[in-house]
Amino acid sequence: MVTQLVMNPSLKPIVDDFIEEHQLPEEYFSTVEQWFAPLAEEILQDISIHNGTYVIGISGCQGSGKSTLAALLLLLLNQMLGLRCINLSIDDFYLTHAERQSLANSVHPFLATRGVPGTHDMDLAINTIDALKIHGEVAVPRFDKAVDDREPQAQWPVVQAPMDVIVLEGWCLAIDAQSEESLVQAVNELEANEDPDSTWRRYVNTAMQDRYQTFNNLMDYLVMLKAPDFEKVYQWRQNQEDKLAEKYQQDGSTDSHRIMTPEELKRFIQHYERVTRHGLDTLPDKADVVFQLTDRQTIDKRL
Repeated sequence: MVTQLVMNPSLKPIVDDFIEEHQLPEEYFSTVEQWFAPLAEEILQDISIHNGTYVIGISGCQGSGKSTLAALLLLLLNQMLGLRCINLSIDDFYLTHAERQSLANSVHPFLATRGVPGTHDMDLAINTIDALKIHGEVAVPRFDKAVDDREPQAQWPVVQAPMDVIVLEGWCLAIDAQSEESLVQAVNELEANEDPDSTWRRYVNTAMQDRYQTFNNLMDYLVMLKAPDFEKVYQWRQNQEDKLAEKYQQDGSTDSHRIMTPEELKRFIQHYERVTRHGLDTLPDKADVVFQLTDRQTIDKRL
């Protein structure tokens, strides 16, 4: 098995194709060479002494590059190192639209909005990962954000298990629950005005203490992509909206109504603020590797 990636002559053409496919800047190759290829080599060494399927977690706020890194690790570990791998996102385990509407009616209206802990089917997530560790065919759940609902099970891709590696990414991955005292003070206008008695944030926090903790314990290795501060989440997420709007304009798409206004985006991001801030404060002490990001979403250093 190849264990040297940085000096491997086949690295550049493979990553160049990846850069083109994902529409990344050319300098991304230097990022791979300096930071991510050595990371893959370190992970490989850990895998070599690990029994069974190895689960890599990638945690970071919105816009930090989790999905791109997950796809790159899949490429390096599979195509260059010969391991059987699969990428999973916590987003694919959202509760169905109907289930979230039920929670919105019975607990708090905010639970209709997918994203925060308490809006995922953690039993489905845990069972899927467990199934990917043993021999047999596994149907992998998929969520369609365009219609805000889980795809019909008949449309889920089927893979042959067991996998050597599962690469799992998510914005709230491995973040622990807060103390009860921390929930009292609202962190933004959304909480202060629309969750004054803390019903929603307590529900989210309780969920994090339960099945999310079981889910987090499935990870063997944790990578954190650390934003400089929470305010960058707004900026990076707005950049995503701007790029999507530009794409719709170029394509002549009729889906431009899905682009959020700055006001809508601000409200949306506030749903994630409490847990994101808590993760920025606490995850660096838990992660095996922390990549400190710059304002431009590039890597400044490894902590």
